[in-house]
Amino acid sequence: MKGVKIPKHKKLTQNKKIRIYNKPKIVYIPLVSQNDTNITVMVKKDDYVCKGDILGKRKGSFRIPIHASVSGIVMGFEEKDYMNGYKVKCVVIENDFKEKVADKPNVKKHITDYTKEEFIEIIKEAGIVGLGGAAFPTYVKYDTKQKINTLIVNAVECEPYITSDYAIVEEKCEEILEAIDAIVKINNINEAIIAIKTGNDIINVINNFIGTYPKIKVHLVPNVYPMGWEKALIKEIKNISYDHLPIEKGIVVNNISTIYAIYEALKYNKPLIERIVTFSGEMFKEPQNILVKIGTPIKEIIESIGGYKRYNDISLVAGGPMMGMTVSEELIISNNLNCLLALKDTETKPPLECLRCGKCIEVCPAKLSPVLIKDSLQKYNTLQSLEPNRCIECGLCSYICPAKINVRKCVIQGKKNLMKGEK
Repeated sequence: MKGVKIPKHKKLTQNKKIRIYNKPKIVYIPLVSQNDTNITVMVKKDDYVCKGDILGKRKGSFRIPIHASVSGIVMGFEEKDYMNGYKVKCVVIENDFKEKVADKPNVKKHITDYTKEEFIEIIKEAGIVGLGGAAFPTYVKYDTKQKINTLIVNAVECEPYITSDYAIVEEKCEEILEAIDAIVKINNINEAIIAIKTGNDIINVINNFIGTYPKIKVHLVPNVYPMGWEKALIKEIKNISYDHLPIEKGIVVNNISTIYAIYEALKYNKPLIERIVTFSGEMFKEPQNILVKIGTPIKEIIESIGGYKRYNDISLVAGGPMMGMTVSEELIISNNLNCLLALKDTETKPPLECLRCGKCIEVCPAKLSPVLIKDSLQKYNTLQSLEPNRCIECGLCSYICPAKINVRKCVIQGKKNLMKGEK
């Protein structure tokens, strides 16, 4: 089973120009890297920082820096809402609106003129991470002795509502193709494949420019969810399975927005200090794709697009409706936030007893038994054998459940219970 057809809701923001919101009065830069809050802080209160200055670095594995998205004075440190549902420590910077940078950008005429070692160091120091939501440090995928045969560029964007990747392709297609070509040449990769859902108009945009890049091809994939999942994508395109990571089979997968971030790092030595976020949902007056600075309070951005249609019965969701989390207006923009939804907060009835229909097992792309995991949350040995850690948290089990049980939440709790048991 390749996936499930679900409502798309893309038209709210599709084919709209990217709007820029670059005037936050104060930014709150989260000191977190892929949910790791073990960060070495490199600034103190009253320091002046330039845009792009390093504020902190991850201490453990994958030590990538965290950068200032504005220039200004460090006001101190505060805890703010993060998209994983927790509060995290943030560096608070008062924006002086001067956009000062420590060093003048050295524009690279030909971004293929790097060694592999230089390429890895640049994207590492630029803090480039996966912008599809996982925020995995990108340099790690290329820092390998394994031969990379195939680069798959994920432009599937299979979650409902989200169109940030579509928007960047429409406006930055030439730069994206230039970056893919550079990545292929620098890393001696045999081929690059851009994965797009069948019926998506952005293929026409890509086809206008792709002819001069013989190593780059487009592959149309079924318009089902969760086709954007790495394992599903690789199976669909290459008919290859792997155990842990795609590199085992000589494959690297990058989100297409990540590719553009790599382009800016290679071309302008620009760190990851901003990203495009889809603000969508039927309760926003003007749904938009917006380029925003990391650390911007979402409340400011919501006001800039006209606010809500009404101010009651609203549910804010960070991420898509399938994999996202309910959040408050205190949320700040982080590098792993690709979407904020304002949905009508409909009254939900209590779930029924499980009907034992097995539909959650049928649709699970990771071939798990979500209902059995739900029933075994307090049985460590049984839970361990059911392998909830393989869950990709796609939400199909909850979506398909006729009893309206939040099965996804139960499986996530199963993961947490296993971690507690292992300590």
